[in-house]
Amino acid sequence: MKKIVLFLLVCIHLALGLEAKELFPDGTPVPDWFRQNKAVDIKTLGKAYRITDYGVVNDSTILQTEKIQSIIDQASAAGGGVVLIPKGTFLSGALFFKAKTHLFIEKDAVLKGSDDISNFPILPTRIEGQSINYFAALVNADSLDGFTVSGEGTIDGNGLRYWKSFWLRRKVNPNCTNIEELRPRLVYISNSKNVQLSGVKLVNSPFWTTHLYKCENVKVSDLYIFSPHQPVKAPSTDAIDIDACTNVHIRNCYFSVNDDAIALKGGKGPSADQDKNNGGNRNIIIEDCTYGFCHSALTCGSEAIHNRNIVLRRCTLNNAKRLLWLKMRPDTPQNYEYILVEDIKGDAQSFLYVKPWTQFFDMKGQTRKAPSSSMNVTMRNIALKCDVFFDVVQSDQYQLSDFTFENLDIQATAGTEIPAGYISNLTLKKVQVNGKKLK
Repeated sequence: MKKIVLFLLVCIHLALGLEAKELFPDGTPVPDWFRQNKAVDIKTLGKAYRITDYGVVNDSTILQTEKIQSIIDQASAAGGGVVLIPKGTFLSGALFFKAKTHLFIEKDAVLKGSDDISNFPILPTRIEGQSINYFAALVNADSLDGFTVSGEGTIDGNGLRYWKSFWLRRKVNPNCTNIEELRPRLVYISNSKNVQLSGVKLVNSPFWTTHLYKCENVKVSDLYIFSPHQPVKAPSTDAIDIDACTNVHIRNCYFSVNDDAIALKGGKGPSADQDKNNGGNRNIIIEDCTYGFCHSALTCGSEAIHNRNIVLRRCTLNNAKRLLWLKMRPDTPQNYEYILVEDIKGDAQSFLYVKPWTQFFDMKGQTRKAPSSSMNVTMRNIALKCDVFFDVVQSDQYQLSDFTFENLDIQATAGTEIPAGYISNLTLKKVQVNGKKLK
């Protein structure tokens, strides 16, 4: 009898443990890695290389790319270490971090990017869903394990000159694409794992602010990411672009940029899902963040193939244009699935925005194989004031199915009803729009 009781107790314990285990939207367990959020201790990362001890001077007018790069190279050659930016302002072009090197920016320190594009070499890289030759970022890291950027200082992209040039070119050529106006990104990390970005301020990027490509196990915490939308708009300064990555945890950050705050990328074009350079995003959690002005809190696209297990939760929006934006490209096979948006408050122009995205699309002479899709999307526990609640266009280019809206308290001036047939298998639970319950 005692053995039976013991067996039952063990079974109950295991059952309770499984019940308590956090799950992704598709029902798979969330790895314990997502709960391990201790900030990196730079003392454990090797020798500190304070750049002013190696001939770099505190002068925002002198370009010091070569000197700073030589310190990175020296640290790598010696087995690794932390390249430390002290109080002051230091002007640089593209920097390339190497094995076991890290970047630490002290409080009141500024690593400032050059506003001369010639200080950023052209090399094979990834941009806007393409693997092409383009300009390096200010901070670059490729094929590293354990790379960190931390501190309380600032990486300043010095983007004003680039922004003005972009808008002047658009006046001459309204069809000018983003990459035709030559601009560097602020931070680009590719083909890397066990990456941590924490504490720093990332401001005034000329182009995308933080771009992660084919990375795994990336922690982003306590960042302040800003670029202006007035008086000069900072075009395409996405806060974080996640491009074909697995396991990304973003927490306790502030975003205010003149484009999407978090954008999931992965490739574009009729054969994008056949290109080995492309890929889907899987297991992405964004939580406890605050949003200022941005085009969207969470965007799938515009260059994306497959996004699965995407969670946005416990966030506050102030003056965002959209909460969730599904960009559906007519020229790309797309599947956005198992998305959870929950515990959100604040204001946005649109609650849910789904429309064909036709900017710069190109079928390359091919015909469309099948409609794209977005399915298993849950939006719950949300109190939002917005201009448009249901900002969705019906299209034969995509299929929307298995959406759940639950415990919503929405104040809206338009789109207050959900037309029948727009989403197949739509579930509504305790949804109020302007105090009226939707059925």
